[in-house]
Amino acid sequence: MKATYRAVLAGTGGIGDTHARAVQATRGRVQLVAAMDVDAARAAAFTAKWGIARTFTDYTEMLAGTRPDLVIIASPPALHLGMSVAAMEAGAWVWCEKPLCGSLADLDVLAAAEARTGRFTDCVFQMRFASSTAHLRALMAAGHLGRPLVAVANTLWFRDAAYYAVPWRSTWANAFGGPTMGLGIHTMDHLLHLLGDWSEVRAVAATLDRAVEVEDVSAAIITFASGAVATVTNSALSPRQETYLRIDFQHATAELTHLYSYTGENWRFTPAPSAPPSLAEQWRAAPPDVGSTHEAQLAALVASMDAGTRPAVSGEESRRTLDLLSSIYKSAYTGEIVRARSIGPGDRFHRAVNGGGRSGSASAA
Repeated sequence: MKATYRAVLAGTGGIGDTHARAVQATRGRVQLVAAMDVDAARAAAFTAKWGIARTFTDYTEMLAGTRPDLVIIASPPALHLGMSVAAMEAGAWVWCEKPLCGSLADLDVLAAAEARTGRFTDCVFQMRFASSTAHLRALMAAGHLGRPLVAVANTLWFRDAAYYAVPWRSTWANAFGGPTMGLGIHTMDHLLHLLGDWSEVRAVAATLDRAVEVEDVSAAIITFASGAVATVTNSALSPRQETYLRIDFQHATAELTHLYSYTGENWRFTPAPSAPPSLAEQWRAAPPDVGSTHEAQLAALVASMDAGTRPAVSGEESRRTLDLLSSIYKSAYTGEIVRARSIGPGDRFHRAVNGGGRSGSASAA
């Protein structure tokens, strides 16, 4: 008999419906027993819509009143760390929206709480969990594609003044950054999931057009431990929106074009002229298609809870991504080439991704 996990949701804004659908997709393995929001009317409307038994406006009261197995955090970013630690201390596992926290120092606090409680916090990075990505990784691992050589990872989105009118979205203290931390983080995590450890980065960031404290564009050149070189652009300024990931291997090019989610149909695979004819057949021999959904990631998290093992996007996997983002900001605001794992205690970019600067310009350094 498989366990049933009692879950609660913190934050009933726009992404709340996505999490409720993900819970429903578990077919009873996860049951959403309560939801909370500081906006009482919004919380009540949400619980009525989804048939959730209990409604709260206080997070601590919800934890104490429900004693959940899993806490799903969909609150503004500045609340993520405190809510995650409190949930683990209450005996629950955590599934938290990105960005998981605001600095590598915060991630150290989270890791200490995991060690202290024996619980884990998994970050929402659903782009990793599509079956097409798993298929590409399997071809890579088998050596069919050869070495990765060149990559492109572009998050070209459009966020207008109305989007940033929500107070927490425009400041370092509440959002932890602009499109680097809040938008492109998904594509960069996806890139790292495919290419593995990175070695150094050089970057620029600027606030070009939005009346915000954070950056509205960044660009980086990343060198990976394998020797592969990637270019990355993160933008909130692009009217024709697109998410684009491309990797050129020795024997083929794999391209993914989408916006907020993808399936196998969003990929384009081009074998090199010298590649064996069987390579195209191997690409087409993909498993049944599962998209890059919250449902797919929650299914993996439930499997980890069943086994009592660390979930996929926690610990060192979370740290590698946040280390890259912190390093992009450090390079952009200091002009330095920043090496992986070089930002440690005592470095101002360890305490805050922007080094504690007060604006999104290079003068913040």
